[in-house]
Amino acid sequence: MSEPIAPAEPAADVVARLRAAGCVFAEEEAELLTAAAAGPAELDAMVERRAAGLPLEHVVGWAEFAGLRIEVDGGVFVPRRRTEFLAAEAVARARPGAVCVDLCCGSGAAAAVLLASVADADVHAADIEPAAVRCARRNVEPRGGRVYEGDLFAPLPDALRGRIEVLVANVPYVPSGEVALLPAEAREHEPLVALDGGADGLEVLRRVAAGAAGWLAPGGHLLFETSERQTGAAVAAVAAHGLTARILTDEDLYATVVVATRA
Repeated sequence: MSEPIAPAEPAADVVARLRAAGCVFAEEEAELLTAAAAGPAELDAMVERRAAGLPLEHVVGWAEFAGLRIEVDGGVFVPRRRTEFLAAEAVARARPGAVCVDLCCGSGAAAAVLLASVADADVHAADIEPAAVRCARRNVEPRGGRVYEGDLFAPLPDALRGRIEVLVANVPYVPSGEVALLPAEAREHEPLVALDGGADGLEVLRRVAAGAAGWLAPGGHLLFETSERQTGAAVAAVAAHGLTARILTDEDLYATVVVATRA
């Protein structure tokens, strides 16, 4: 006779442990952890990991993003809710069958949204981080996209040159000197390459802007997220390469997106 299954840890106890660890949304996190755990032992281990400071998404293995469940492995950049604004603006500019690229794709969240939202979209994604690429392939390729490993445009097929209609580049934009000020969840558990944007936070963006005109189709759009205080310099960076920029904001998500268009 098999031994009886031990009852799951009471939700109140899970909430108390999370609250003691400083989790602001302890009740909501307790529900997610309890639902994700296969049993009491796994729940206890997951609560311990979360209490130790691991991002909730790394503990449960996924993040909700624009209505999709995006798999997120440990050590991979967690898609932010504010980036849903970037993804929505990309979708709004993608016609059926559009050629779309998600650079610095991380888990591939934006690419997955494009595939889920744009009929017959031809979607490609790339990242320099091997762990991110492995994760993105699980999120993007089952939906019909392709994922490549490499630095910015380098791994993309040459056949895409001059044909990209929507180019999403969720580049890192935290200045190097401010990375240490990020929440511990980010600076200790996400790759530095996904956070550090160089001296003024715009070094990677400048590299993307320099190559974008050669990859975009006429009238194609480059979309990227930045901070409100960086918009002036960001617009100048894309304008230097012949792109016309427009700044969009979403106050609810505290998000700023620049849309730069090839004439």
